[in-house]
Amino acid sequence: MAICLCTGFASGMPLFVVLTLLGAFLRKEGVNLKEIGLFSLIMIPYTWKFVWSPLVDRYNPFNLGRRRGWMIISQVLVFISIFLLGQFAPQENLGVIAVVSVILSFASATQDIAIDAYRREILTDNELGLGTSLFITASRGSSLIPGGLSLILAEFLTWNTVFLITAAFMLPALVLSFFLKEPEVINAPRNLKDAIVEPFKEFKNRRGLKSLLFIIFFVFCYKLGDSMATALATPFYIDLKYDLITIGLVAKNAGLWSMIVGGILGGIIMLKIGINKALWYFGFGQLITILGFVWLAHTGATTNVAPPIWQLALVLIAEYLGAGLGTACFVAFLSAQTNKTYAATQFALLTSLSAVPRTFCNATTGYIVEFMGWENFFIVCTILAVPGMLLLLKVAPFHGEDPQLQNN
Repeated sequence: MAICLCTGFASGMPLFVVLTLLGAFLRKEGVNLKEIGLFSLIMIPYTWKFVWSPLVDRYNPFNLGRRRGWMIISQVLVFISIFLLGQFAPQENLGVIAVVSVILSFASATQDIAIDAYRREILTDNELGLGTSLFITASRGSSLIPGGLSLILAEFLTWNTVFLITAAFMLPALVLSFFLKEPEVINAPRNLKDAIVEPFKEFKNRRGLKSLLFIIFFVFCYKLGDSMATALATPFYIDLKYDLITIGLVAKNAGLWSMIVGGILGGIIMLKIGINKALWYFGFGQLITILGFVWLAHTGATTNVAPPIWQLALVLIAEYLGAGLGTACFVAFLSAQTNKTYAATQFALLTSLSAVPRTFCNATTGYIVEFMGWENFFIVCTILAVPGMLLLLKVAPFHGEDPQLQNN
């Protein structure tokens, strides 16, 4: 469980640099919302990481370990990329920043492949719910750095110094990776062909083609509305006339701690009710709480001043509590669908599908906001959360067998 916490922090850091700190950096430097929205496309490696995940399953780089070696290599690249982001001015070098951001996403996605497989191999089926919740909690907790501390420091320091300090928070995870115990190899693929073909073949044979297709649609839809609603969160707060210190101290912390509480509660509750029922309860919660953003946007538009801080805090506590609960059971569900023998490839495939809306759909958010405004945008996000709930009837019936009991 301690390893789940530590690796969760390492996994979340680069993601929140891209999702939070980079958006604030670009917005404060005068980049428009359309271009910031298009920056969501740099998340493409997260949607295609299943393509190179067989390499992670098959090869042991530099004999450091099949999982540990890839973690070390990717963490070095993550550190270098975060540092480089702050060395260029967006107005003159937006293309260079985009390239560095893609490298960061590629390294981060590779790290996730190795960490997800590592976590699946060291946890038993009974430990999946709690271990996954702790992993998610630490991952969200890591947003305190790029989404809180870094934003506050940006009011007093230059951006290149801010990104250097942010990158330095990856160093403890890198050191830890050298001391992690490599998990016992369970029928590791003998060659690259086995690493590519067998994971998909085993998945289809175990679940059946029809069931597999429903799972794919569900993975795509379950977090769609919630993901789009928070895609431009930091520019939204800035447009509501909050300064960066308020965003760093109030917006990020209120949302973060409620998400952490949600993740921990989610793990404990799943031990009692199972993953299926949790998907229903928590999914409904994350859908309803998106409406808080509608209220916040309406208040800001009506008064033409920043809404009261208590209102911002209340909305974010509710939203991120729901998101924390929903994410905990969702990732536990994905873990339960994988076979330990092909953990890297199968988990990468499922998480890649879940990243599709965050990448391609989120890329349209800037245009949608420019067209219809913040309030109507959040209403659309709420509606887009409905199909994922309906698909639960097929993939996780309320009274159905818990998925982790079906896993090998």
